[in-house]
Amino acid sequence: MTSTTRPGFATWPALRYRDARAAIAFLTDVLGFEAVAVYGEGDRVDHAELRWTGSGGAPGGVMLGSVREDSVIAGLPAGIGAVYLAVDDDAIEAIFDRARQSAGRVVEALRDEDHGGRGFTVLDPEGVYWSVGTYAGHSG
Repeated sequence: MTSTTRPGFATWPALRYRDARAAIAFLTDVLGFEAVAVYGEGDRVDHAELRWTGSGGAPGGVMLGSVREDSVIAGLPAGIGAVYLAVDDDAIEAIFDRARQSAGRVVEALRDEDHGGRGFTVLDPEGVYWSVGTYAGHSG
């Protein structure tokens, strides 16, 4: 992969994991990300790019990697963060079911939100909060 720009991608949370390969498996198998780039050897992940298109094709993504002392974000502890994923109404039940059956821990069950839509929150195996909901933000 040689391109460094992707139109439409505006925000890229960057996360560190003690077991980045397991995190990639959780994010792809449970939440529905697509791993488009994973660099590193063995258990180490130097850089991974996971693409998210869960809400009507609206693009997004997350970058992650293994804990490494030579990283510019070496001071950021592993398993720290909170990310919101907007999904289509017809997808949230299936994602919630996968989350309940996963190695993650559902900390807030699927519910109607006061601000509109439905959502839930799951902790991934290392403790990052992933809130998933049908609220895609204000359009005005």
